[in-house]
Amino acid sequence: MILLIDVGNTNIVMGVHNGNKMISDFRLSTDTKKTSDEMSIAVLSLFELNNLDIDSIEGVIISSVVPNIMYSLENVVRKLFNLRPIIVGAGIKTGINVKTDNPKEVGADRIVNAVSAYDKYKQSLIIIDFGTATTLCSIGDDGSYEGGVICPGVKISSDALFEKAAKLPRVELSKPKNVIGKNTINSMQSGMVYGYIGMVEYLVEKMSKEMIGKGYKKPYVIATGGLARLINSGTDIIDAIESNLTLKGLKIIYDKNR
Repeated sequence: MILLIDVGNTNIVMGVHNGNKMISDFRLSTDTKKTSDEMSIAVLSLFELNNLDIDSIEGVIISSVVPNIMYSLENVVRKLFNLRPIIVGAGIKTGINVKTDNPKEVGADRIVNAVSAYDKYKQSLIIIDFGTATTLCSIGDDGSYEGGVICPGVKISSDALFEKAAKLPRVELSKPKNVIGKNTINSMQSGMVYGYIGMVEYLVEKMSKEMIGKGYKKPYVIATGGLARLINSGTDIIDAIESNLTLKGLKIIYDKNR
């Protein structure tokens, strides 16, 4: 069994892959203040909760956008599994040609998503990841990573509105029936949800035109991340939702580097 770990700014998502399928996935909150011992206890508990055997893990691969947590996390892997993890970064085989000004700046999660999506669809793509940040990535017909867009995530924007505007409450992120809100809560929900839908539609349209202008075919649009289904419920610009896109990509990269 292979342990796949994706460290994001909000959550650490873990998946256990056995044979040709994902048999379990779970998550921890990302906390750079936790020691390796505290993290080890949490991982052990999640393995027990999911009826997984620690000794059955044969390999570990990690992608991370949080450098400060890596020392503790690598210690966790060595303590619990007695393994040296593969870390997605410079020198790792991905099969993706990154055509940005500085390829080292591109987040590991975005590269892993590109690997996963291109492996499945084998065509030009726009990958939208609704995470702590909302990212849109352009993938060429040949699997090259062309670049993309980074926006504040929906939750970040909602929290900022609550924290910076004294009279506005914290609201649940759900789609109201109408764009024109009749009360403060619905008005805020409309701004967050319909506003992001509009932003995504505009960016996808502009990115598609640029990609077609470079000679690529019209891109297939896929979405992943916690709020993908909420945004997708108000637009037809997204062609498919891939829930475990990053974990699947990690398994592909693991196989290329084992």
